[in-house]
Amino acid sequence: MTTTTPSTWTLGGDLTVNRLGFGAMRLPQYGPALIPGAVPMERDRATAVLRKAVELGVNHIDTAAFYFSSLRSANELINSALGGPYPDDLVIATKVGPARDLSGEWSEHARTPAALRAQVEENLRQLGRDHLDVVNLRVLGDDSIAERFGALAELRDAGLIRHLGLSNITPAHLAEAQAIAPVVCVQNMYGIGVRPEYADFVRLCGEQGIAFVPFYAIAAAGRETGATAPESEEVLAVARAHDATPAQIRIAWTLHQGPHLLAIPGTGNPDHLAANVAAGDLRLTPDELALLDRVHRNAAASTATPA
Repeated sequence: MTTTTPSTWTLGGDLTVNRLGFGAMRLPQYGPALIPGAVPMERDRATAVLRKAVELGVNHIDTAAFYFSSLRSANELINSALGGPYPDDLVIATKVGPARDLSGEWSEHARTPAALRAQVEENLRQLGRDHLDVVNLRVLGDDSIAERFGALAELRDAGLIRHLGLSNITPAHLAEAQAIAPVVCVQNMYGIGVRPEYADFVRLCGEQGIAFVPFYAIAAAGRETGATAPESEEVLAVARAHDATPAQIRIAWTLHQGPHLLAIPGTGNPDHLAANVAAGDLRLTPDELALLDRVHRNAAASTATPA
């Protein structure tokens, strides 16, 4: 017996996406993302990966204006590869809040309405669009997000944004935002052995019809450097049973956590892309899920950093 899950989810009642999407963070460079001096990826390689993703059925891409290397911007690569015009069913989600200067160093987080509007407009310019499908407010700390989320809600009312989401948040943040405007998705760090204490929050999102979009579901504690830690024997055993890679099992486990879970694995490697998309077809048995769930529950919690 295997566990099956729906293959699509609808954001905000009108944007239907395949649950296996693509994260663009790794696209502008080789090696670790979000660092100064990263080696830029060749434009032809990056755009080929994006076009192949769409060919393989990906219609949900996660990006941000602060995803860039010295020569490449994830947003502009997406525009170059897929724009003019974009596919009708393609949903592009971006995020605002974090900021990097031209050297790639982190700079002051956007916390004012003016700074957030500037970031929204920069995403629009880079992507070559007149509106953004989904904008996630990336949060640092536990302080109130009312002013910031309210500023994005005003941009939504003005037609610059279609739907709003949140990233790196607590349940209290979600409740605060929902009192201002609808929230269609939550992006938090989550995966096998990562943030097991979020289980109730994941369920809460599903009960409220909110997509839960884990980041670093494959990389885990490796975060922006990628999956660097030794893999657990349990994950390896399940991978062997399916003739799959540990990364594929991690993606499959994510999708089995509920129909509202959306996976956004990212890569600049065409072979890894094909493997990631294929993971959406893996069906784990109840025994395998129970084994992986034990690994997840027993792992030490991790902390999140900007992504």
